[in-house]
Parts: sequence; C-alpha cells; structure tokens
Amino acid sequence: MTPVELSRTVLRAVRRAVDEGELSVVVPVRAVVTPPGPGGCGDYATNIALQLARSAGRPARQVAEILRPHLTRSEGVADVAITGPGFLNIRLGGGAGASLVREIQRRRDAYGHGDILAGQIVPLRIPYDIRAEVVADTLVRIVATQGGRAEVHHIHPSRAEPAGTDLSRAEPPGTDLSRANPAGTDLSQAKTAGNDPSHAEPPRTRAPQADPPRLDRLHRPHPQTTTLRPTPAPEDPTPLGPDAARWALLHPASHDRPRISADHLLQRESNPLFRVRYAHARTRALTRNAAALGCTGDPGDVPEDVPGGDELVGALAGYPAVLTQAALHRAPDRLARHLVTTADALLAFQHTVLPLGDEKPSAAHRARLALAEAAGTVLAGGLSLLGISAPDYL
Repeated sequence: MTPVELSRTVLRAVRRAVDEGELSVVVPVRAVVTPPGPGGCGDYATNIALQLARSAGRPARQVAEILRPHLTRSEGVADVAITGPGFLNIRLGGGAGASLVREIQRRRDAYGHGDILAGQIVPLRIPYDIRAEVVADTLVRIVATQGGRAEVHHIHPSRAEPAGTDLSRAEPPGTDLSRANPAGTDLSQAKTAGNDPSHAEPPRTRAPQADPPRLDRLHRPHPQTTTLRPTPAPEDPTPLGPDAARWALLHPASHDRPRISADHLLQRESNPLFRVRYAHARTRALTRNAAALGCTGDPGDVPEDVPGGDELVGALAGYPAVLTQAALHRAPDRLARHLVTTADALLAFQHTVLPLGDEKPSAAHRARLALAEAAGTVLAGGLSLLGISAPDYL
C-alpha cells in the first residue's frame, strides 16, 4: 500500500465512522500520512484524529479510538496503535514494500508530485545575491511538483526592506533561473547579475501552466508574496563547479551560513553530496551487474531483518511528504537532507541485493534489486530538482 492509497484508506475509515453515527464531522478532502515521528511506531502515522477533534467536539484521543477499529479492519492494514495526544500509527500487512516500489516504477520522476498548490501562483522576491538566485531557481521546480507556478521578482536595492525585517518566517516558494539545459544555473552569470542591480528583470517562470483549481480546493488560502533572503555565502562558490556549488548553497537551512569549501569535492564518506551521488551510481551498477547474472528487479516484500531495508522503505515512503513540505515552507534544504537519509539507507542495504558466490538469483534478490532501483529513481529525481547531476558512474 502506497502513502496515497493509505491516505484514501484513512478517509474511508472516517467516512464509515460518520455513516455509522460515531462521528459528526465533514469528511476532509485529504488525510496526511507520514513515517512515524519520535515516539511513534509502525510503518506510517496520521494526525487525522487531531484534525477532526474540534469539529467532532471530542478529545483527539477519543476520535482516534473511534477510528482505530475501522482502520484495523481495512485491507492491507495489520495493526493500528494510538500514541501521544491521538496519533494513529499504522502497521501495514504484507505487500507494503512491493506496492511502494510499483508506485515508484509507475510514476518514475513524477513520484512524490502532488496538487496541494494546484492553480496557485507563488510570488517570490529575491535580492541580487547568488545564494538567493540558486534557492529561488530550485524552488520553482519544487513548487511545480505540487501543481503551483512560481514567479520571481528581484528586489531593487533602493526598495529593500529595513535590516531588521524578519523574513525567516515567510511562507511561499518557487522560481527557475537555471536549467534551460540540464547543466543548471550558470552561477557565474548569477553573480554578475547580482553586481548590476540596474538590469532588473521581469518575473520569470519555468513551471508549466497548472490546471484550473477544482471546487474542493477553493477553500485553500492563496500564498502571500514571499521574500527570500537566505544568509549569503561568505565567498564566491563558483570555483567549486555547478554541482558542488549548488549543494553548498542549498544543503544548509536558509538561516545558516553556507560553508564554501573544497570538502564538497572530496569523494569521501564525510561528504554528504558524494554519498548521495555515489548511492545513485551504486543503484545503476547493481542493475548492470544483475543483468550480467540474468536477474531483473521484481517488486516484492523485503524481510525486516535485511540491513537497511526498513530504513530504505521508510525513506522512499516519506519522500512525497518531504517534497510537499519543501514547497510549502520554501525550504529546499529539507529535500537535500532527505536525499542524504535515503542515500545512507541505500548504502547500508546494497550489500544484500545480489547473490554471493555460487548462489543463484532468487525472488528475494529480485525484490531487493527492485527496491534499490526505486531508490535510484528517487535520488535522481531529487537531485534533478536541486539542479544537480546524477551520474551513472562515479
């Protein structure tokens, strides 16, 4: 069961509780399911009980108790536990990992894309600064994954906000300043433009035109104009090259000062960018080596005792939620850090994928290969959104 399918299952449980008179609420359009947080358990968790508590006129934990048996009886759900103030923690039955891999295989680069910003234009205002340019460039692609369209406006120095303005809490994202070609933003040009504020440009967009909003989305508030002013880089990052420079500017949170160092170029475990790109390259190598053995990936469940297996399934399942939050909070660093988590899980898992010695490829090997290939798809897609290349060989 994929996160999208589980979200529908949660909504069906709410609807059954309403139909049976146990709850008096309006069934929401969407139920958010994510990997469990600290103190949680199982495969996924949802805060639907907390969301409905006020309209139901009951404590959230009581709402959760009402929904629990309806969820437990749902196909594909093995168990449901309640934690904290009313979080429903769901453990899936057999087939959860296989369904997730099939979903990634089916959607490919579109896996994790949603419609929470469908029909919305997200205005971004940025100063003439290389880091702001790169952040905005990345956000336009991330916003587009959620159905939105970003517009970028440059702040003229004479109209800039006072130094004390708090911009860290601004909400909406998006814009594309780079990648007409796969190479990404020309950082040297961004730097030059930043030195010449007289060449103000009209708003730029690269995201495709979104479909008109459906009626069930009309209640969503339209985003306010967001001013992006991340902490500037202490020095020119362009000597690092486009990939390392973009990572150096995007991986830290916007309020953190980026570290411009040759460490981003080192092919060592201590370098997060190297781990992410190396993990992607390993998934491609596994596919090539499996083909030489006459083995192809076939989605199936991976046993819990396989090193890194649960962590990798959890990271892949959590990718859509991370992408949504990166778009809503205008925070590409969330995506970058999640890619590191996914890469680390893949690198711990990779040693179990192929047969060893005289061992023949089995259904278990084909299931692990399919999971590794799904991880490669997510890593490549995430790097592309950041404007960073994902080589097959490294």
